[in-house]
Amino acid sequence: MNNQYWQKARQSRDARFDGLFYVAVKSTGIYCRPICPAPTAQEKNVVYYQYAHNAAQAGFRPCIRCRPDSAPGSAAWQGVKTTALRAKQLIDLGDSCNCEMLATRLGITSRYLRRIFNQHFGVSVTQYRLFNQCQFAKKLIQETTLPITDIAFAAGFKSVRRFNDAFLQQLNIAPSKLRKSKKEATPVIVLTLPFRPPYNWQALHSFLSKRLIEPMEWITPTSYGRTFMLKGAVGYFNAHFKAQNNHFKVEIVINNTEHLQKVINNIRRVLDVDADINPIESHLKNSINGAFTLSEGLRLPGIWSSFEAGIRAVLGQQVSVGAAHTLVTKLVAEQGDKHAGKVYFPQPEDLATCDFEFFKMPQSRKNALKNLSKYCADNPNNRVLDNWLDIKGIGPWTVNYAKLRGQSNPDILLAGDLGVKKALINAKQFNPELSAPFRSYLTFQLWQQLS
Repeated sequence: MNNQYWQKARQSRDARFDGLFYVAVKSTGIYCRPICPAPTAQEKNVVYYQYAHNAAQAGFRPCIRCRPDSAPGSAAWQGVKTTALRAKQLIDLGDSCNCEMLATRLGITSRYLRRIFNQHFGVSVTQYRLFNQCQFAKKLIQETTLPITDIAFAAGFKSVRRFNDAFLQQLNIAPSKLRKSKKEATPVIVLTLPFRPPYNWQALHSFLSKRLIEPMEWITPTSYGRTFMLKGAVGYFNAHFKAQNNHFKVEIVINNTEHLQKVINNIRRVLDVDADINPIESHLKNSINGAFTLSEGLRLPGIWSSFEAGIRAVLGQQVSVGAAHTLVTKLVAEQGDKHAGKVYFPQPEDLATCDFEFFKMPQSRKNALKNLSKYCADNPNNRVLDNWLDIKGIGPWTVNYAKLRGQSNPDILLAGDLGVKKALINAKQFNPELSAPFRSYLTFQLWQQLS
C-alpha cells in the first residue's frame, strides 16, 4: 500500500481497512483507526503507519474515542511469510515469554530473531511485546470492570508497578486516566471484537447450528456460545453478532483471568474476526474463473482446540454430518467434564483410558479415538499435526480437518471430503490449487454450494 491508497480509505472511513493501517495527526499528537468518527484532519497534518506500535514509538498517543487497541487484528498469513511474522503472531497470541524462548520455539538464534524482527517491524522484540501487553490492558481498562491489579496480571506483568511504568512508556498515558468510572467488578467480562465487513453471519450460523453439541454449545439467531478449557482456565462465552457496528459483543466468564488473553485470542480465531475477507474473495474469484458463485463474507468456523477437532473428525469419517453430530453429542454426554452446572468437551486424559463401549462402531474406530487421545495427553504442547499421521487409525483427512477447524489454517483443501467432491462435480471445471494460499476458504465456499 501507499499513502495515496491509505488517504482514500481514511477519508471514506471504510471499515474494510480497519486495523490495516493507522492515522497519526501531528497537530494533536494522537493516532487513530481509519474509521475514527472525529473530524477528518487535513492531509498535511497526517502521518500513516502500518502498525500501531510504530505510531506509538514515534511519540503519538492512542485516541480515546476510536481506541486503536480495539481494531481488528491481522491474520498470521497476511503479508510476507517470514519468521519475523510468525514471531509477531506468537506475541500477539500471548504465547511467548521472552526473546530467547521465542527464538527456541522458532528454531533460530535469539540474535537472528532480534535482527529480522527489527528489520521487518522497526522495533525490538521486547518493545513490541510490551506494547502488545499494554494494548491488551488498555482494552480491558476501558471495556471491563476488572480491577487494575487483575488487568496487570492478565496482560502478563509480574507487578502493578512494572505495569504502570510500561503502560506510560508505551502508550504515553497513565492507566488511571483511562478508567472514567469506578463500577463494581462483576463476574462477567464484556468486550467487543471488531471485524472487517462483510461478515456472513447467516452462513456461519447455519453451519454451526447443524453441528451444535448441546449443552456444551448453544446458539440463538444472533449469538453463539460455548464452554471452554484452555491452559488451566475454565469458563464459557457468549458472542453476540452486531452487524451495524461491525463487531461481536462477547461476554466471558472465566475462573482465572491470567489466561484471559489466550481465551480472547481463541474466540477471535473461532469466529475468524481477523480475516481480511475482501482480498481473500477477490483472489478466490480470480482463481475459480466463474466455476461457481462465491458467497460473500464467508468465514472459517473454528473449533476450540485441535484435539476436539481431531476427535470430531474421527467420529465424522465416512458418515453424514447428522450421524457425526449424533456421535459427538453422545461422546460429550458420556465423557464430558461436568461441574458448576456446565458441560465441557472431554480432555485428552479423559479419553485416553476410555473403552468407548457406548459407541456401536468398529473397534478400529474406537482404537483410533483412544490412540489420538493418548498421544495428545502425552504431548500437550504439540502443534505439528502432521505428527498425528504416525498414530494408528489417523489419516490425512483427519489431520487436515483438525488443521482446518482446530488451527484455522487458511490453506487446507479437503479434497477427499465427500461434500467437496460433490460440489466440485457440480461446478464448472477449474484448478483448486490456484486458490492457494486460501484453499480453506475455498473448502467452505464449496460446502456452501451444497446448503
